[in-house]
Parts: sequence; C-alpha cells; structure tokens
Amino acid sequence: MKKISHDKILGNFEAASSHYNHQAKLQSAIAWRLAKHCTRLEIPVGSWVDLGSGTGLLADALEKCCPKKDVLRLDGSPGMLQNNKPGSSTQLWDLNLGLPSFSEGPSLLASSFCLHWLSNPSKRLEEWFSRLAPGGWLAIAIPIDGSFPQWYFAAQAAGVHCTAMPLPSKNSLIQSIPIHSIRLQKLLRYTQKEPDVPSVLRPIRKVGAQASPNHSLGIKEWRKIYHSWPRSQNNEVAKLTWLVQMLLIQR
Repeated sequence: MKKISHDKILGNFEAASSHYNHQAKLQSAIAWRLAKHCTRLEIPVGSWVDLGSGTGLLADALEKCCPKKDVLRLDGSPGMLQNNKPGSSTQLWDLNLGLPSFSEGPSLLASSFCLHWLSNPSKRLEEWFSRLAPGGWLAIAIPIDGSFPQWYFAAQAAGVHCTAMPLPSKNSLIQSIPIHSIRLQKLLRYTQKEPDVPSVLRPIRKVGAQASPNHSLGIKEWRKIYHSWPRSQNNEVAKLTWLVQMLLIQR
C-alpha cells in the first residue's frame, strides 16, 4: 500500500475550505463535545492552541465555552485558515514538521480530526505531549480503526478493495504516553443514515477527507460496492459508522 502524498491531503482540504463548515456536521459535533470536556479541566495559566484547526470549529467551540481565552489556530491549509472567523489568531504550519516554536509550553494543545492525517500519529502525539507546560493538557479526538464497517463489508462482498482511509488503532496512538497521564479514554460511535450509499459517502469528499493510499475505483467497481452495501429493513437506509477516540492527557 503506497503512502499518501501530504501535498494531496492538504490540496483536498484547501479545495474544500470554502464549504467545509456546511458539510462538517460530525466534525462540528465532536468539536463541541471535546470543548465541553475541556471546561471541566483544571488547565494552568498559559496559551491554548488548536492543532490542525481547519476552519476553526474546535477553536470556536473552546472560545465560546471559555470566553476569556484566545485560541491560536494552526493549520497547513491557507484556505482553511482564511475561513476562520474574522480576528482569529492563526498560523500557517505543516504539522508533519513537528510543532513551531512557542515562547513557552502551551497549557492546552487541542486537536480534532487531524492527527490521523499526519505521518506517524503516535510519534506526533508523543511530541505534542512533551511540548506541554507542566500540568498542561492534550485534548484529542480522532477517528480510529474499526470505523466504516459497512464500507469494508461491502468492498469484501463485492470483491474489490476498500478505498477508505486506513486509521490508527487506539493502542498504537498511546503507546508512548505514560499510562498515569491519560485521564480520559472515551470511544464514541456515530452512525450516519442516508437514503442511498452515494449520499452517505458524499460528506467525506465534500470536507476534503477523500485521500487514500489505495488506487481509486472505477464506476463498475463502485456499483458493485453500492449493490453489496448492508441495508436496513425494507432497503430504506444506508449507514456508515465512525469510531472516534477521545483522549484527555495531562503532563
């Protein structure tokens, strides 16, 4: 399986930046849930950073939940940063290069639906943890292995490969994080329901998340997948399930 070009990943998100918020219903729901968890933490005084902020869904949620905080939005896509709310603090940065220099360790590094797009997510998470201020927090939400069971089932039944983005396992993510530092591990399950298979897959492309290390399928192969997709009773609904791992980690 070939490696995905990071330029291709960023290019997809750049192309989706102007309409991302309209399509990213799941990402918005997760951002609010993660932000509300952060309001319950004893976060030391210091800077807050949204890593892979995109259009700022998580940063916006954090600032609304904690009105006195100004969250730095850091992302590799200029278009995504331009679609943050006016007056936002932003920085263009490729997170595959590591973290930029901070004047002091941040007290909160938050990230939602970003880490799985980076090379070696577990290494990146270990680095983020090491750059926190003492007592600082990581707040992470990331889709993990086990997502899209309907898609994998349909591809296998159709005899074609699945083009879903391979996702990291929970254990691989946290392998370098001290167990005592992990304050919360919560697995969230979200199932989308649409009248047909193209509709349930469309949001992935609309938000720019369609990159895959597998070569693309032809029309005939996609039709085989559509016909093999598991359906609800009376064939009325197509479903797609996401598993999202939420982590709260304190240094």
